[in-house]
Amino acid sequence: VQVVESGGGLVQPGGSLRLSCAASGLTFSSFNMKWHRQAPGKEREWVATIFKISGTTMYSDSVKGRFTISRDNAKNTVSLQMNSLEPEDTAVYYCSAQWAGESYWGQGTQVTVSS
Repeated sequence: VQVVESGGGLVQPGGSLRLSCAASGLTFSSFNMKWHRQAPGKEREWVATIFKISGTTMYSDSVKGRFTISRDNAKNTVSLQMNSLEPEDTAVYYCSAQWAGESYWGQGTQVTVSS
């Protein structure tokens, strides 16, 4: 199983970025997909989830209204559209596939919000 994130980079406060995550070697549509992040000196925190069947989404309070998670089961990808970025959003962002005790994680992509 491979989970690979992309799309990170440097962006100014108030800007936008779109992260992508491609998963292979698993039945993508059978997994809930999640985004997490870890800021320097802090523990990893959950950011967003998109459920496997309903497509229902959930967000942490810190990103609700600014971030949007979506998935394309035909392409085995999940995305995170991040708008109105703040310096506090600076972190390594990780994608994970999770279901029934199975959990697969990517290596992460760096997002830096700075002027």
